[in-house]
Amino acid sequence: VRIGLIGSEKQAIDATLKSLSEEDKRYPSVADKYWNARGGSYTDGGAFIFTIDSDEKLVCANKFGEVVKTPEGLTHCDFTKPVTPPPDSDREREMIKTELKSPQNLFEFLRSGVKKWDWNMLRWTVSELTKYANDDGRKKAIVIEGLTLFNDRRYDTGNKKRSSVVQIVKEALHRIFDETPAIEAKSAGIYHLIRWSNKDCLRPPDGGEEILIVNAAEFPPEGEEGDAQLIVKAYEMGWKRFIVYNAQGQRFSGSGLGNHTTGVRIDVYDSSGDYLGSSMDGAELYVHGNGQDQLGQILKNGKLVVFGDVGQTFMYGAKGGEAYVLGNAAGRPLINAVGKPRVVINGTCLDYLAESFMAGDPLNGGGFVVVNGLEPDGNGNFIEQDTPYPGSNLFSLASGGAIYIRDPHRKLVDEQLNGGEFSILTAEDWALILPYLDENERLFGISIENDLLVVNGNKKTPQEVYRKVKPVKTSVLVECEEGED
Repeated sequence: VRIGLIGSEKQAIDATLKSLSEEDKRYPSVADKYWNARGGSYTDGGAFIFTIDSDEKLVCANKFGEVVKTPEGLTHCDFTKPVTPPPDSDREREMIKTELKSPQNLFEFLRSGVKKWDWNMLRWTVSELTKYANDDGRKKAIVIEGLTLFNDRRYDTGNKKRSSVVQIVKEALHRIFDETPAIEAKSAGIYHLIRWSNKDCLRPPDGGEEILIVNAAEFPPEGEEGDAQLIVKAYEMGWKRFIVYNAQGQRFSGSGLGNHTTGVRIDVYDSSGDYLGSSMDGAELYVHGNGQDQLGQILKNGKLVVFGDVGQTFMYGAKGGEAYVLGNAAGRPLINAVGKPRVVINGTCLDYLAESFMAGDPLNGGGFVVVNGLEPDGNGNFIEQDTPYPGSNLFSLASGGAIYIRDPHRKLVDEQLNGGEFSILTAEDWALILPYLDENERLFGISIENDLLVVNGNKKTPQEVYRKVKPVKTSVLVECEEGED
């Protein structure tokens, strides 16, 4: 079965696939490939056509006739088949137990196993993990965080489609979240669950209760009855850790918490909506998948992490904070940003990155954006995209801040700048961005030494790999400065 979908937002595609999968297990709930299109792009034309070829197969091609492909020779999981225990299930259970030392340990176990197990063994192993999650809070935390790493990271899946692996993990996480004791239950444990049906039972946390899990499925997309407002109320009662799942386009998670919210963390799963993390001042928000539009708008402080792509006007008018994006950003990210936002985008941007950026001097407390121009190759590696930046407006009309862009082949040209200029990456520049690339490596597994500083298999210096784009001083400013001298 082949399906091609076009939507103004990814959440529309998610909803369609979810509905199809619930009605017929032959249809996956996760697509093999997602991408953003920009009209007029010279790389793909920004237009895509779905047709039925002579073999009666669905084919997608861009404006120039180039077929959009996914890795060949990989198989989908057949979710119509029941899961059966392996012959040596007792021994396998003991092996699973030994891997529950830490989330990272569990992730490495699953990453190693996915290449050698068949689909049934993978499904059985993940299903067994959901049972251990009910044992105690410590094991539950390890299983949730380990499966989340398995969902977020890019790794070699052997002969398996990553989309099916992700579907298995998502369904397992849902089972764990669904089976969490309800907020009104008097049960020990650090996790409690709240949903639309019991939202009026919201109360302050007791004793060791630490994490409030929110099933967002039936909440309206925004407003006083939305899940974002529920989180605000819960925070005011004393909750500081939140897991939001079953998101179906709900907006504003992380917004409205007020000033100085350091110590608050929100993890969002599934199909989140617009404006996540907007106006945050200290909180941390992790999006375990693709983000939508206007994420991090007027962000003041805190941390925003997206394990996928982000939509339009990412961090519009942001004043500070850190942000890390595994994939690409759509159009107009960080326009009109001021202050000191520090951002790492591992993919690229469609166009108008940091237009009218006003973030001071990055070497003296100002802001910057790092663009790595990479994409996963399907085998757990990160490779260079066709171009580090496909648009024709990079750092347009900026008066402060800087762009540090990975461009070892010097593909970018002056004509793509409008008010900016290329500059040499200095030792001070590298020392500035290195801690953020370290954190980027911790979050996404993108190695500085083995991915970012390697070009065509050869190790390079930072100065050979990265270019700095800084604002051009206007003639008026230059004349004023000369007059002051």
